[in-house]
Amino acid sequence: MTDLKEFIAFFRTYLKIKLVNFGRRFETGKDFVVAFLVAKRGKYSSSFLNSSFFLLVAAAVIGGPTIAENNPLISSLQQAGGTLQAGVVSFNPYESALSTVISAKPRDKIVDYEVLGGDTLASIADKFDISIDTIKWANNLTSDVIKPGQKLKILPVSGVAHLVKPGDNIYAIAKKYKVDAQVIVNWQFNDFADLDTFALEPGTTLMVPDGVVESQAPSGPRRRDVPKYYATRPGGGRFIWPTNGSISQYPIWYHMALDISNRSLPPVVAADGGTVSFVGQLRYGYGNHIIINHGDGFSTLYAHLSQINVSNGQRIT
Repeated sequence: MTDLKEFIAFFRTYLKIKLVNFGRRFETGKDFVVAFLVAKRGKYSSSFLNSSFFLLVAAAVIGGPTIAENNPLISSLQQAGGTLQAGVVSFNPYESALSTVISAKPRDKIVDYEVLGGDTLASIADKFDISIDTIKWANNLTSDVIKPGQKLKILPVSGVAHLVKPGDNIYAIAKKYKVDAQVIVNWQFNDFADLDTFALEPGTTLMVPDGVVESQAPSGPRRRDVPKYYATRPGGGRFIWPTNGSISQYPIWYHMALDISNRSLPPVVAADGGTVSFVGQLRYGYGNHIIINHGDGFSTLYAHLSQINVSNGQRIT
């Protein structure tokens, strides 16, 4: 212990001497540099600034394309109009193909849409990012049947369009369509005769976001209509898109599945004919899900369902 204490004392003194000597040399060198810069101040400033500017320009020219090419935000901008493009899959029972829809800016007015061949209420609702019920209420539709050439009124947001009548007020309208009055006020494109009292002008159209028509409001869990389009032949190994929506998750090693999201809750059909081999309900993971055996080694799994309309062992098309 005595030797250790003596060594520590010696090592402390040694470090102190070294640090002091280093500090003195550093101060001497610093004084020399400062004196040189003061003496030459302004002499090299112009050259330094010019050199720095050209180096910056060269770096931008050389590195700019690489940065833009690897930037996911910039690379997703389209040259026409410079708008962001979102990949959307739409279910066409006649073509079974993918189509891409360009995301639209927020709309403030009702627009007219002419039904095309292969259109369904679900595909139109997905295209305009509104619910199926919104289209049906706006066009007084009692079924899901639509025909090519038919004109549909498309609201800018999911909900109800209300034609203001004499005596209407915002609270009565909110109560009628089962929403909070603040929801109507918060929609930025609604016009009021008086912004202080939110008085309404008869004859104007008032948007009621998330509103529902009472006669068609569901009394229980939201029920989806029975699909009208099916795979053409069972066990053929040719799969169609089972539903409409935007792809929110692609397959990856830890998630070997394709997630398709759609706020309008369209029906989910079988991608091909077969036999239901499994029906399950979990509080986590897949949630409500089924597995269909198509034969020839093919099976498909459908997860995160809001309800299940088939049973285990059932033969489906």
